[in-house]
Amino acid sequence: HVQLVESGGGSVQPGGSLTLSCAASGVTTGTVCMAWFRQAVGKFREGIAHLESDGDEAYADSVKGRFTISQDDYNERVWLQMNNLKPDDTAMYYCAAGFVYGDTWFREDDYNHWGQGTQVTVS
Repeated sequence: HVQLVESGGGSVQPGGSLTLSCAASGVTTGTVCMAWFRQAVGKFREGIAHLESDGDEAYADSVKGRFTISQDDYNERVWLQMNNLKPDDTAMYYCAAGFVYGDTWFREDDYNHWGQGTQVTVS
């Protein structure tokens, strides 16, 4: 049984930083692709960062250069380092896992497992 649990959300001022964590059980993070999605109120869920099992990273244009996805296979955790946060980054952030490769990594339907989300508020 795969379980993903996000943590690290909170409130921060514009320009600040947060690090989100996704603890994975029932799956080894280095053997699947991991991703972070977010959903703001009244908007569709969007893929923002992706980490393939071979280490390749991909980012949405909205976060490129500010956010970094990484993983710790020993502890089975995936991290999302978020710097220079903006009010538009306010959203619920979700961790996802699946065998998703290539240029369509941002399609949420292709992921098998999801966490419950952690709220990030920038104001």
